[in-house]
Parts: sequence; C-alpha cells; structure tokens
Amino acid sequence: MWPQLFITALLVALLPLSLVWVSDDANKYRKLIGVTLFLTLDLIVFGAFTRLTDSGLGCPDWPGCYGQANPLQSLSAIKSAQILMPNGPVTLQKAWIEMIHRYLAMCVGVLIVAQMCIAWWRRSRLKHTPWLATALFLFVCLQGAFGAWTVTRKLQPLIVTTHLLLGMGLLALLTWAWVREGSTILEKHIASSLISIATLALLLLFIQIALGGWVSTNYAALACHDYPLCNGALIPQLDFEHAFSLWRQLGQTANGEFLPFSALVAIQWVHRSFAWLVVLIVLYLVYRVKKIPALRGIGKSLLLFIFLQLLSGASTVFFSWPLLIAVLHNAGAALLVLLLCMLNYRVRHAAAP
Repeated sequence: MWPQLFITALLVALLPLSLVWVSDDANKYRKLIGVTLFLTLDLIVFGAFTRLTDSGLGCPDWPGCYGQANPLQSLSAIKSAQILMPNGPVTLQKAWIEMIHRYLAMCVGVLIVAQMCIAWWRRSRLKHTPWLATALFLFVCLQGAFGAWTVTRKLQPLIVTTHLLLGMGLLALLTWAWVREGSTILEKHIASSLISIATLALLLLFIQIALGGWVSTNYAALACHDYPLCNGALIPQLDFEHAFSLWRQLGQTANGEFLPFSALVAIQWVHRSFAWLVVLIVLYLVYRVKKIPALRGIGKSLLLFIFLQLLSGASTVFFSWPLLIAVLHNAGAALLVLLLCMLNYRVRHAAAP
C-alpha cells in the first residue's frame, strides 16, 4: 500500500511541478510557492467539502482505504460495510471523496518537500534563509499527523478543529513565503502604524475560525434556526460548560452522556456573536488601509470578502445549511487569512529596520 500511495502522490504532484518547470517566470521558486499556495487553498476547501458531506470516515483507516491505496481495490470491504450499516459513514462515493482529499494533501506535501530541498540547495542565491521552508515541512508533517488522528479518533471535535486550524496556519505560512519572495517596500512611517491593528485582525480571525470549526465539527450550524436572533431570543438558553468541554467524543459530554441541545446553541451563538467583533476590526483596518495607495487593492478585497463572509454565514441559517454555501463560507475564511497575511507581511516588511 505505501509504495502505491507514494507513487500516487508523485504522479499527482507531477502536473504542478511541470507547470513550474516550463513557466517563463524568472523566479521559479516563487512560482512553486504560489502553486503550492493555490493547491493548499483548494485542499482547505475540499477538506470542508469532505467534512460537510460526512465523508471523513468514508475510509475508516489511514492512510489507505481498508488497507488499500484506493477505493477500487477495497470495493468488497466498502460494500460489506454498507450492508452492515446502510445509513453509516461508509459508501463508495464517500470513500472516493476522502481519498481524493488525501491524494491532494500528499501532493501539497510533495511540493513543500521540493521547496525545502530547493531552498537548502540554492540557499546562497535565494533572497532569504531556508528556515521558513523547513518550518513549512515540519508544519505539513504535523498537519498529516492530525489528519490521521481525525480518522483514528473517529472525528473527535478537538482533533478535527485542530486539523482545520493547522490547515489555515499552513496557508498563512505559504502566503508569508510567497509575498516575501516578491514584496514591494512601503514607506516605513506609513506602514508601521498599521502593525498593531493588522496583527489584531489576523489573531481575531483565527479565533473566529476556531469557533467556526467547533460549530462544524459538533454539527451545531443549525442549532439557531433564525438570524440575527437565536431561536427567537437575543440570548437563548446557553450551556457553556458542556459546549466548550474540549476533550470529548462527537455528540457526547465529557462524561459520555448525550450533548444537550443548549450546548449546541451555545456553540453557534458564540461563533455568530464573535463574528461581529471580527467584522468591526476588519472594517476599521480597511478604513486605515484605504488611505495608503499601495495597499488600497488589499483593502478593497478585504471589504468584499468580509461582506461575502457575513452573507454566506447568514445564508447557511436561512437556507438550512446547503452544501455549496457552507463550502463557500469555509473558502471565504481561507481567503481572509490569505489577505490578512499578505497585509501583515507588507506592513512589517516596511517597518523592519
């Protein structure tokens, strides 16, 4: 199984590596980072699709599927699982969704290994030290470990949420590396005043993503059936004790009892309430950024995506969480991470001595 998976990863990574190799870009190393960044964004979005279609246990082992490298080789085992549990998590479609997610993750891993090797091999000619590329390699290994635990721990909410946060962290590091290879310098006295507010916005966004991941992994997206009220109340009945008890199984309290509905309401209510703080901070940041011509494009993009993120979040409630809108909501969060990381690097790069 392992040799087959390794060959599959190399074959999937061959296309993006070929695109980088034949490109006319003068800085092919930056091109490689850009392609890896794009595929990581795709991986995050497809990971959301995997989670939202309940395909996370489509192959209940790791890294293969019933000990095989692809679902076709494990077809008999999948059919047997379906017969035993007709409404269970294992179907051929879900198995393919899960394995495609893993193949894409392996492709990103191969590309990051290629970055690290190039960074050390050409360290005397590149603009920067190879330590960020090395950190990316270690980070993707950690992400892979949490991907395995997501399956072996049977979608335990804390593990799945951490897996999502690590994916966003990987996206942030790749964005930092990509901007670093081709950034333009801003005037120091203009950009330095934005460091605090840009850092705060990124920090709050990651907290909001963690809260959103907690909503998704606990299946609490429809705990409030209206918006901006929650079940007709501004502050409904909330069970914070069980809602944010971290180390527990899916759908259970820490004592193994069924998770109360008021706990699901608390999870959803905190996420939607904290969203307004993030929106206010980002809007203030946009107001500050739009005064700087070189950053005006990022400011406009932030304004657009924070509005779309609010709209998609409310729409998941009004339309009872349709799959497309929910996936787009996850994609919007990833794009906000990308934009805020770009902005944070540029203001820091300008203000650095």
